[in-house]
Amino acid sequence: MAVAAGRKGDGVAYQAVIAAPGFCLGVRCDEEEVQRISFLPPSPELAPKNALAAETARQLTAYLADAEFVFGLPLRASGTVFQRRVWEQIAAIPTHQTRAYGEIARALHNAPRAVGQACGANPFPVVVPCHRVLAAGGGLGGFARQNGGFLLDVKRWLLAHEGC
Repeated sequence: MAVAAGRKGDGVAYQAVIAAPGFCLGVRCDEEEVQRISFLPPSPELAPKNALAAETARQLTAYLADAEFVFGLPLRASGTVFQRRVWEQIAAIPTHQTRAYGEIARALHNAPRAVGQACGANPFPVVVPCHRVLAAGGGLGGFARQNGGFLLDVKRWLLAHEGC
């Protein structure tokens, strides 16, 4: 199957792929909204295919250089009402700080496992910083619906990049 918009990985056509230390970020967007950002294994970069992909790549690269960078991207509304409430809580966690799944769950009057599932469904990692959510006692917990391997290494890198 040919993919006109860009390289394909995990069944998704990316309009840009940005290299990061030990991983890549795949950007899926149209001209109006960012639809998804995905963690990818290290691979060659893909030049942006449209103006929004270029701006998203610019902002992600700025964050990778400076953890203090503040994103300003048009993100496509997605997820359930509960997931959006969790993502709002996550987006409010300041750089250099973390929260426990349980803290967010208490704020939303829900269970930590539900918060973890919503974190795993986050379509905009890094921009909505789900890596700042940890298990009780400061353990890493899972990341992007994974409990080990490559994605936990990404979480470790992001936390170290932010000085958490």
